[in-house]
Amino acid sequence: MNTTVTDIDVLRVFCAGDGRHGNALGVVRDGRGYPDEAARQALAKELGFSETVFVDDPERGTVDIYTPGLRLPFAGHPLVGAAWLLDLEVVHPPAGEVWVRGDGEFTWIEARAEWVPPRTLRRYGSAAEVEALDVPEPGEWIYAWAWEEEAAGRVRARAFPGRGDGIDEDEATGAAALLLAAELGRALNITQGRGSQLLTAPGPDGIVELGGRVRLERTLTV
Repeated sequence: MNTTVTDIDVLRVFCAGDGRHGNALGVVRDGRGYPDEAARQALAKELGFSETVFVDDPERGTVDIYTPGLRLPFAGHPLVGAAWLLDLEVVHPPAGEVWVRGDGEFTWIEARAEWVPPRTLRRYGSAAEVEALDVPEPGEWIYAWAWEEEAAGRVRARAFPGRGDGIDEDEATGAAALLLAAELGRALNITQGRGSQLLTAPGPDGIVELGGRVRLERTLTV
């Protein structure tokens, strides 16, 4: 059992323009207090956020990402959040090197669609249909989306991880937004969940940029 007292920064990632919404993220700045996968998984489950990220090297940006039930090689909102919090130019999750840039109120990362764990992108005919969806039974990771204004690249989306780990709906899912941008081959302005905002911009050589606003909500001590 871990007995180290640890401060955990709780962020909101992919906030709306007024600072509301966004997906909760726990950032353990000093990962040494949780030295193995079992301890990290237990803390992620205890916290219950969509993801918790452990920082193993704050200067190089080496990070380790967990949902309440599994470890991930790549995830969008933990990397955007950690990069913003630590003021990094590059982060290193298990999937590979992720470059970061700031642009006013937005923090952007560069990533590849092949790093994203499998998701089903399911298109609907209207934003109203997406908003009316019930949470499906666990089993399949579904990103439900529809055009709000196709000419402007505006998308309405909701995400259902389907893992049965207590996260029935994900408020803002950077990895799925990245996948959708890669599939459609265009920049997107996505409203997800209750009102979170995610921006994407496909680049050269299979790279997709993913951007959003981040705010520090509180600091927990465990």
